Amino acid sequence: MILYLECEFILPQMHSLKEKRAVLQRMLKRTSQKYNVAVSELDFQDLWQRTKIGIVTVSSDRRHSERELHSVLEFLESNSEWECLSFTIHEL
Repeated sequence: MILYLECEFILPQMHSLKEKRAVLQRMLKRTSQKYNVAVSELDFQDLWQRTKIGIVTVSSDRRHSERELHSVLEFLESNSEWECLSFTIHEL
């Protein structure tokens, strides 16, 4: 079972791409280290106050994959430097 989570975030406190990339790189690295997922920025690379992230997990059990992605989402939302605007979970 392959599940894909797409999240869009706003980073209202960022004033440059350098600030955004520092926060983003830190969170992407922590996410991939803490959870069994692949994660990458998908869109808005040239905007300093917005990002879209894609997260993929693979498991033989759909419920396990869903729990993993919901845990990842909770972890990402716990960062006070950004706010989740939207998210969607897709089965691939």
